[in-house]
Amino acid sequence: MTKPGNKMWGGRFAAGPDAVMEAINASIDFDRKLYTQDIAGSKAHARMLARQGIISASDAEAIVHGLDTIASEIESGRFAFSAALEDIHMNVEARLAELIGPAAGRLHTARSRNDQVAVDFRLWVKQTAIRFDALLLALIAAFLDKAEAHAGTVMPGFTHLQTAQPVTFGHHCLAYVEMFARDRGRLADAVRRMDECPLGAAALAGTGFAIDRHFTARELGFREPTRNSLDSVSDRDFAMEFLSAAAICATHLSRLAEEIVVWSTPQFGFIRLSDRFSTGSSIMPQKRNPDAAELVRAKTGRVNGALITLLTVMKGLPLSYSKDMQEDKEAVFDAAENVELAILAMTGMVADMEVRADAMAAAAGAGYSTATDLADWLVRETGMAFRQAHHVTGRAVALAEQKGCGLAELTLAELQAIDPAIDGRALAVLSVEQSVASRTSFGGTAPDNVRAQIAWWRARRDEPTGSGGV
Repeated sequence: MTKPGNKMWGGRFAAGPDAVMEAINASIDFDRKLYTQDIAGSKAHARMLARQGIISASDAEAIVHGLDTIASEIESGRFAFSAALEDIHMNVEARLAELIGPAAGRLHTARSRNDQVAVDFRLWVKQTAIRFDALLLALIAAFLDKAEAHAGTVMPGFTHLQTAQPVTFGHHCLAYVEMFARDRGRLADAVRRMDECPLGAAALAGTGFAIDRHFTARELGFREPTRNSLDSVSDRDFAMEFLSAAAICATHLSRLAEEIVVWSTPQFGFIRLSDRFSTGSSIMPQKRNPDAAELVRAKTGRVNGALITLLTVMKGLPLSYSKDMQEDKEAVFDAAENVELAILAMTGMVADMEVRADAMAAAAGAGYSTATDLADWLVRETGMAFRQAHHVTGRAVALAEQKGCGLAELTLAELQAIDPAIDGRALAVLSVEQSVASRTSFGGTAPDNVRAQIAWWRARRDEPTGSGGV
């Protein structure tokens, strides 16, 4: 038994699609997320058509009113989506015909589903990137608050996850401020490039109707219309660039999550997560699991996978539009949802975490973390070559390790037995507090540096990303 032809195709097909074809072809289960953008694009298009005298003002008014009704139905949950109508565009158009009759058929004048989906998707990605910017700004603000409270709190700095040199926790927090500020910059750069409107490119060649693409671009909040109709409908760079920025951001979030997991263990004990971001064990009553951080760490794989998915979809497509491009949205929607959740979770964890300064300070002094300070002192005060100073200090570390004590616990006599150039002034540089205080080079960990950097970032919170602000 054949099905009646799909009325959206006009007279070309006598029979409807097979059930399998209908299932593989439909995208309404995910592209319904674009309803706000689809309705906005259609309203702008209708107003432009009337303004140019292509349709009547009364038809445009009826179309806009009908689209507003549809938006209300979708938002209230009363709209009946149909897989047989394939996508959000046809679902909206079919319902518009039910509401206003023949005038609905004039809406599609001088456009195609190709430029329609291009503008819907681009607008959604642009709005999402702008929303992410605000979310990242809130995460940065949480880090600045923590950095300010702990500008002088000493902790071990690590390389290879081995104790390296003392730093301050405030300095460590500012490292993440830098990372997430770069994420904001990448999103801002992407928004600047995607801020062009493809509506009016039609199927691929433009249209013979006297449309005004600059008007629709302004109506939809774009800087200007795109300049090549072929590229307009085949371009998904904006989505790939968004996913690239999202994947880098997710990687930063994952690195932070890893540190939170490590820091919250009893073996480190540097922080304690609040109950709001911890879970217990079904069998071990003592457990406090950092599940929120672990899930943030895991979600990075999904975001990276989304980027690879879209790159792979697009890599072999000839110009202009191919149905493969229907596979562009699910990956972007999933990545955006998970990155947003991860940023929100991290903002909460950073704001709530209890910093255990005593545990940090104790760990900062372990592992001979001030050895470099002794070597630097020898170079600075005695004129010794650094390689020789490195050797002398290594012998001091070996002695302390043999005695089971810290460098600061070695006596002056013991140090002078290693090298007589060492005098009493060297003992002062072996404390972790003096070590961090001495790191006054620009970008260094000295508490005064940290406070100056906090003030610098706070003064630039409201500057546009990419112009030196956060």
